Amino acid sequence: MIGDMISKIRKEKGITKTQLASQTKINIGHLTHIEKGDRNPSHKALKSICYALNIPYQQLLYTYDKELSEEQKEYDYINYISYNEVPAISKIDEYIACPYDFSNASFAYKVPDNAMAPIIKEGSYAFIEINGLIDNKAIGLFKLNNEYLIRRLMYKKDKFLLRADNKDVKDINISSRDDFKIIGRVYI
Repeated sequence: MIGDMISKIRKEKGITKTQLASQTKINIGHLTHIEKGDRNPSHKALKSICYALNIPYQQLLYTYDKELSEEQKEYDYINYISYNEVPAISKIDEYIACPYDFSNASFAYKVPDNAMAPIIKEGSYAFIEINGLIDNKAIGLFKLNNEYLIRRLMYKKDKFLLRADNKDVKDINISSRDDFKIIGRVYI
């Protein structure tokens, strides 16, 4: 997945592979293997690539050992991953223990509503892995038009749908007009 992200960002920024290779001092053949997913860049090479692309290193590092499924590729999942934004936190309530089996969690998010009840209750903490891949019907944290939601990500007819476990909360169809980002996977 990291190669897909590098290729996507490079193309979005209008930088050729030759230019990126020159700026990073990475052999173009090696860069090609990285972008195809045949090889992962070293951390030093990744830092150099991020510097050349003018993007934060940590956000791309979150994608380092992840692989997109065929279904995720089909739904252009990669287009909804943020690589140049980080969560803005105005207050830290506390530090809480992170369970061992949630070891990839990046932070804990206090659940603001009962949309995922009874599995995740309002006021409890959900552990979030930034840029963690979310399979069909799995739970994630999403940004939708400046609102943050914990929902199940459903793959439906060439688009995404966000579904709450609470049957009183309506499904949300994601359209191309929506500002939609996948923040991360929720551990429960």
